[in-house]
Amino acid sequence: MPETAEKKKNAGRFSLAEARRKRRRTKNRVCDCCGKTAPFCWTCRCGFAICQDCMYENFWGLSCNGITWVCPECGDQNGFGNQ
Repeated sequence: MPETAEKKKNAGRFSLAEARRKRRRTKNRVCDCCGKTAPFCWTCRCGFAICQDCMYENFWGLSCNGITWVCPECGDQNGFGNQ
């Protein structure tokens, strides 16, 4: 195959290492409840973020079944990823 045909064939494809690098989050999130920076936050599609400590403290008001939690900003349901 000529060189240009090879470039066209692989256009838009990423290697596995590039895909993993793109998928990783490099920045920590700021919790909307306590204002602290945390390496992991539960996030809603509206942008609301809550750290694990605040989620644990407020679990009684954010979840009724232990499978989903309700965003206090927009009221949308989000999953914990356990089902």
